[in-house]
Parts: sequence; C-alpha cells; structure tokens
Amino acid sequence: MADAPRTVLISGCSSGIGLELAVQLAHDPKQRYHVVATMRDLGKKGTLEAAAGEALGQTLTVAQLDVCSDESVAQCLSCIQGGEVDVLVNNAGVGLVGPLEGLSLAAMQNVFDTNFFGAVRLVKAVLPGMKRRRQGHIVVVSSVMGLQGVVFNDVYAASKFAMEGFFESLAVQLLQFNIFISLVEPGPVATEFEGKLLKQVSTAEFPGTDPDTLHYFRNLYLPASRELFSSVGQSPEDVAKVIVKVIGSARPPLRRQTNARYTPLTALKAMDPSGSLYVRTSHRLLFRWPRLLNLGLRCLACSCFRTPVWPR
Repeated sequence: MADAPRTVLISGCSSGIGLELAVQLAHDPKQRYHVVATMRDLGKKGTLEAAAGEALGQTLTVAQLDVCSDESVAQCLSCIQGGEVDVLVNNAGVGLVGPLEGLSLAAMQNVFDTNFFGAVRLVKAVLPGMKRRRQGHIVVVSSVMGLQGVVFNDVYAASKFAMEGFFESLAVQLLQFNIFISLVEPGPVATEFEGKLLKQVSTAEFPGTDPDTLHYFRNLYLPASRELFSSVGQSPEDVAKVIVKVIGSARPPLRRQTNARYTPLTALKAMDPSGSLYVRTSHRLLFRWPRLLNLGLRCLACSCFRTPVWPR
C-alpha cells in the first residue's frame, strides 16, 4: 500500500524559488506530496496557478499566508486537513541593500520581521504537531550571507545569520523527536525581484550618507553585484531542484549550499576562522582591485571551477 502524500507548506510562492519549488513538488511523478503553496497577496497567484497546470486542485493548493501575522498563520493552518504539516519550507523573505546611514530602522525591522521572526512564527505553529507525531522536516531557505557578511548587505546578512544560529540550535533538540532541520544556502539567484531591487537602489538617494560612501556603493558595489549575478547567479528552478532533493532525502542534511561555482568565495572564511583573510581580501578586491574582481567572477562563470573547491 502506498504511503499517504506528505503535506508540504511553503511560504512565499508568488514568484521565484517558492513558485518553482511548489510546482516541482506538485509534479512529482510518484505523487509523494500535497503542496500548500502560500503567499501574502493572492492577487499574485496567477503565475503560480498557470505553472501548476493540472496539478492545481489535485496535488497543489494555493492559500493566503502573511508570515508576519499570527492570525494569518492560524487561519492558513486551519484550512489544512487535520492541521498537520509534514514538511515546512520557510521561503518568504525580503531584501535590503544600501549604505547603512541611508536605511531607516523601520526598513531594517521589516527585514527581521519577515526573514527571521516570520520563520520563527511558522515553526512555533507547526512544531507541536510534529513533536506529537514524532516526525517532521523543517527546510529553511537561508543564504550564503548567513555564513559570511557581504558589504552593503549588512541588515539582510544579519537576518540570515540569525536564522542560521536559531535553526542550528533548534536542530539539536528536534533530533530527539525525529524532526530534521535543513538550511539551504543559495548564492546569488537571478530573479525578477533581484533585478528590480538593484535598479531601484541605483537611483535611490540614501539621505544622510556621505559622498564617498555613495560613490563606493554606486560605482564599485553595484557594478560588482551585477557582474556577480550574471556570472555565478543561479535560476530559481535550479535552486528548487536542490531543495526537492533535500526534502526527498532519507537523512536530510543540516546545511546544503546550492551553487558549487560560489564555493571559492565562501572558502576564504573557512580557511581562516578569524575572518581576517575574508574581510581583507574582500576589501582589496572591491576597493583596490575591482578589475581583478570582475575578471575573477567571469572566470567562475566558465569552466575553471566546474567542481567544488574546498580549503585544505
């Protein structure tokens, strides 16, 4: 007798990784999953429903969910049969980039409310049922910025660092209940959202920021960022494929990076636990040798690093 499909609740499915993941799981040839694909604004569900095709209403259901609202989370779970979630995918998130002096505290708090506390809110809601059943899997779409800071991404990186620490700590306890946590850490992901964000910040004023810092941001960071996305950026579809494998694993990993081409950039920190090598090298590449940085990124995009590079 075939096992009953596992219920997978995914946040942030209106576009990007969440949309691709929902569709891939819903189209699983073995029909192992029933996907509850959620988004804050159901007015944006058209693209997801079109991509789902015949799976819509069969192995995929669309639901409203605002991860920043206790009431919305409770309402969403009440619509799931039995209220039981076998796999939770914390994917909803927002970005924030720019000189620190020009960012408001309200904008910073919004990043943490969504990226960190939104994920915590969902976990708190599904955890009692998972513990009662002694099984479950919590997948967190983190970032390589949860492993290393990136210039002008201070607040976003901080929110991902918070997620990494929180879920690694929680993972120790939950193993006792046969509940697994997996932190999936993409590098740059080429999405429409990222393109719009970079375009917006390129013309933003950032009041209170000194001219030198604005120059560094606009004329050094932004060109390097665009080169990074074009050279080593992954598609949401590719990231979703990695998450599908993580969800289907009998022994899910605690951490899984999705982009082997980005590995040389994270290896610097692993080579020197003090962090000095990474900070100094990043500083020199961005501020002193930007042409060398661009050349290196282009090299990563070619066949130079087809296999992961690990520090010895």
